[in-house]
Amino acid sequence: MNQAPIEPLPTPRSGDILLVDDTLDNLRVLTALLNQRGYKVRGVAKGSAALMGAEAQPPDLILLDINMPEMNGYEVCQRLKQNPTTQHIPIIFISALNEVFDKVQAFTIGGVDYITKPFQVEEVFARIENQLAIQRLQTQLRQQNERLQAAEAGLSRALAQERLLNEKIAEMTTLEERHRIARDIHDSLGHALVALNIQLEAALTLWHEAPDKAYESLQESKQLGSDALAAVRTSVTDMRSDTLQGELLEQALEGLIQEFQQATQITPNVHLDLSCPFPNAVNVAAYRIVQEGFTNICKHAQATAVDLTVQTSATELQLTLTDNGKGFCHTPGQAGFGLKGMQERITAVGGTLDIQSLPDKGCQLKACFPRLVR
Repeated sequence: MNQAPIEPLPTPRSGDILLVDDTLDNLRVLTALLNQRGYKVRGVAKGSAALMGAEAQPPDLILLDINMPEMNGYEVCQRLKQNPTTQHIPIIFISALNEVFDKVQAFTIGGVDYITKPFQVEEVFARIENQLAIQRLQTQLRQQNERLQAAEAGLSRALAQERLLNEKIAEMTTLEERHRIARDIHDSLGHALVALNIQLEAALTLWHEAPDKAYESLQESKQLGSDALAAVRTSVTDMRSDTLQGELLEQALEGLIQEFQQATQITPNVHLDLSCPFPNAVNVAAYRIVQEGFTNICKHAQATAVDLTVQTSATELQLTLTDNGKGFCHTPGQAGFGLKGMQERITAVGGTLDIQSLPDKGCQLKACFPRLVR
C-alpha cells in the first residue's frame, strides 16, 4: 500500500507572542508548538506579570487565558486596552470547552478572537497568523500615515517658504519699480522744465518787439507746465498703488487698451493669449512696457493703426507692439527716457528688447520674457 507523501509544514512566520496561562502544562505545550513555527514566545502565569511584560516590551500578539487566579483574563484585557502603550496589541482569549465563556464580554472589552482547549493545532496557527497579518498591515498603514503626515508637513513648510519668498520678490520688485518711476519723474520733469524755460526766455525776449509771438510762447509754456504736472501726478499715482491692482495681466492690459482708445480714437488690433501664468514680476514688467509704448504712441507717433500681441508659452512671454506712425532713427545704446526705462524693466527680469523703427516707417517693439526670473 502506497503511503501518502508527507506535506511540508507552512513556512514559519515571525512574530513576538506573549502567552498568559496559569496552567504550566498549557504554557509548555503552546510554547513548544509556536516555537516550532518560528514564533518568539514569552510565557507568564499571572495577569500582573503579563501587564508588566507587555508594557516593558510590547508583543505583536497576546494569547490570554480567561480563568486565572488573582486577576482573570477579562480584567487583564481591560487594563491592557486602557494603557496607550499596549492598547493596540491584538488579544486572543483562551478558554476550555467546559468553561463558561462570555464571548460578548470578551469582544466588548477589546478581544479580537478566541481559541478553545484542547487545542486544534492548525486552527490555533490559522487564528494567530490571521491576527498577526492584520497587525502587520495596521503597522504598515500607521507608518505610511506617519510618512504622509511628515511629507504633508514638509510640503506645508515649503509652501510657506515659497509664499515668503514670493512676498519678498514682490516687495523688491515694487521697490525697484518705485525707484525707476522716481528717476523717470526726475528725468522727464527736468526735460520738461528745460523746454519750459526756453519758451519763457523767448517770451521775455519778444515781449516788447513781438508781443503776439511772446504770447504764443507763454501759451506754449503753460501747456508744457500742464503736461509736466499731469505726468508727475500720473507717476506718483503709479508709485503709490499696486501696479496691477490685484488684477490678472489680461484684465490690466484690457484697461490700458480702453484708455488708449479713448485718448487717441484708435482701436488697436489686439491678440492676447495669456493661458500660461507667469510670475508677478514679469507681469508687471510686461504691463509697464505696453503702458510706456502706448504713451509714446500718443505723444509722438501720430499713428493711425496700432497692433498689440501678447502671448505666453511654457517657457516665455512674448510682447509685440507695432504702429504705423512717423517713426524715428533708433540707434542701439542711445535712447530717450521712455525707451531707457523699458530696457531697464526688461533687463531686470532677464528679458530682451528689440526695437525696429525708421522715419515715416512706423515702429515695432518686441519684448521677450523668460519664465524663470534671473
